[in-house]
Amino acid sequence: MRSTGTLCAAAATVLVAAVGCTGGGDDGDAARTGPPAPTATTSRAPAVTPSPTRTPVDPVSIPGLIQRKHQSSDLRLGTVLARTDDYTGYRVTYEVDGLTISGLMNIPTGKGPFPALVLAHGYIDPAVYTTGRGLAREQDLLAREGYVVLHTDYRNHAGSDDDPDNDVNLRLGYTEDVIGAALALRSSGRPEIDGDRIGLLGRSMGGGVVYNALVVAPGLFDAAVAFAPVSSRPAENIDHFQRPDDDPVVAEIEAEHGTPKENPAFWRAVSPVTYVDRVTEPLLIHHGTADDTCPLAWTKQTVAAFEAAGKDVELRTYTGEGHTFGPQWPRSMAATTAFFERHLR
Repeated sequence: MRSTGTLCAAAATVLVAAVGCTGGGDDGDAARTGPPAPTATTSRAPAVTPSPTRTPVDPVSIPGLIQRKHQSSDLRLGTVLARTDDYTGYRVTYEVDGLTISGLMNIPTGKGPFPALVLAHGYIDPAVYTTGRGLAREQDLLAREGYVVLHTDYRNHAGSDDDPDNDVNLRLGYTEDVIGAALALRSSGRPEIDGDRIGLLGRSMGGGVVYNALVVAPGLFDAAVAFAPVSSRPAENIDHFQRPDDDPVVAEIEAEHGTPKENPAFWRAVSPVTYVDRVTEPLLIHHGTADDTCPLAWTKQTVAAFEAAGKDVELRTYTGEGHTFGPQWPRSMAATTAFFERHLR
């Protein structure tokens, strides 16, 4: 059983570049890359020890998150948001490193404990975001499949506390919020929740948060799924999403941290792919071939890096499917639930 307590530990702008490219089976055909993940046992090494370091690291970096000892607790259920025959949905809050983070949690009907899933949503303007927005289909389906579903709102969203430096610091705080969600589930003491069986699912920007969480906290999650994730290159995401809109945050980021040309070491250090050798969990990625928001080429590059490191990664591509998944969403979710069934049941 993995240890409870502290954990050493995004967001289109948190991520950096893998080299190479690899294909995946069209129309949802699986392309298994890398060796199968080891079977979980009670001797599985917990991810609670920070990587050794001889010199201080930049706190705005993946090594900074790895070195930091995170605290999360006080998972509290609030107002009932939904009640069905299969689950009850609640507003929730939990504490992460001194911040209160809000979210939504669906608890299945019946006798637990149930395995749990943390959901990381894609980019939605915090000014219009409301609790639980972004992954409503997944929240409902996965709860009906018998999972406790905790959808985090992230800091600066809905009822969560503010973190004024989050955007300039490449939204790395979202990774802390996702790691904190898992720790809060694990330490909640609630009889419905099996804190030793926790998965992670993220879409778009949330897919980038998935990459970060896997390298920062190996061993915290048992398996992870990413839908149409952003690039693993922060500069590429900035150039694609923010620079064309003249987002003033870009100038603030580059004034604080330098451009990729001026400070390449910083931009490597905010890339999860730089540290992909730390990943211990199986990862399933879904991506449509017609996605013009997050190009499939980005995912192929990232998968190639996982593959080169010998990691258990599976890419499923869907011919003609766009960024949000329409007609082929049910098939992608059937693969997702089968994946979690293998690794969390």
